[in-house]
Amino acid sequence: MAGEGVKLVAKNKKARFNYELGDRFEAGLVLKGTEVKSLRLGKANLTDAYAKISDGEAWLVSCHISAYPFAYYDNHEPERIRKLLLHKRELKKLATKVQEQGWSLIPLAIYFRRGKAKVELALAKGKKMHDKRHAIKKREQDREMERALRRH
Repeated sequence: MAGEGVKLVAKNKKARFNYELGDRFEAGLVLKGTEVKSLRLGKANLTDAYAKISDGEAWLVSCHISAYPFAYYDNHEPERIRKLLLHKRELKKLATKVQEQGWSLIPLAIYFRRGKAKVELALAKGKKMHDKRHAIKKREQDREMERALRRH
């Protein structure tokens, strides 16, 4: 995702905490005009979003893009299912992985690259509760070390 001409719209902050992330993919988004305008205003939420593959196509589900406030009519449905644009070989790879036990497709970020709306997807496995506790403990230890270094 890093690079020139990239404008970050929304980030899924909880994904790194709730899931172990694997391979990452960049997918295009099929959007309506009011959705694009709303994204340019930064009105998107990826908290409960996920991607699914059905009939050889990828779909983004539960991604909330707020209604565009200046549209008089024909505004979009905020939580409609949106099509993702991926290469055929990527779709096949993702479909085989997602069919395996425990793997799912999680969107990490929505951004604009060269004027086109993109989604960063990751293959992810859900973390168990003890893994999350371990991550919290490690984060707190790192903070304590940073504080100790700043004091001396």
